[in-house]
Amino acid sequence: MTPEGDSLQPRIQGVKVRYQRPIEDARGEVTEVYRESWGLHEDPLVYVYQVSVRPGMIKGWVVHERQEDRIFHIMGTTRWVLYDAREGSPTKGLINEFVFSEKNRAVLVTPRGVYHAVQNIGTIDAVFVNMPTRAYEHGDPDKFRLPLKNGLIPFSFDDPSR
Repeated sequence: MTPEGDSLQPRIQGVKVRYQRPIEDARGEVTEVYRESWGLHEDPLVYVYQVSVRPGMIKGWVVHERQEDRIFHIMGTTRWVLYDAREGSPTKGLINEFVFSEKNRAVLVTPRGVYHAVQNIGTIDAVFVNMPTRAYEHGDPDKFRLPLKNGLIPFSFDDPSR
């Protein structure tokens, strides 16, 4: 870990994480979710949706060809796993893992061509919002899936050592 708390592990090219601390007082808390001035992504906000994941459940693997995801963790404890499958990427084949919770909130930017999956490793429903760079198109969704166990991604959610 660096003095700022960042991992020394190599990061997939284009993946960005910005940790956000809540501002608390006696009435509750406020946490900024996204601000253009942070410079996380040049595309404007065009679509926002909320997702929940029940305890022990996993959503993924999914990849996008035309959009990038900008995910903000709100509640619960999640493990995000990313796999770079992009041809020509200098980080092709690299896996990144991140754990987020109410004590460790962040915006996670996932580039096109990077598979991602989220696992609820906590005891309550986990909640996050996604602010993708394109709105969902029901007739032509930019969402391609792989089963959790597949021949492409060398990762097992069943491995207790992870």
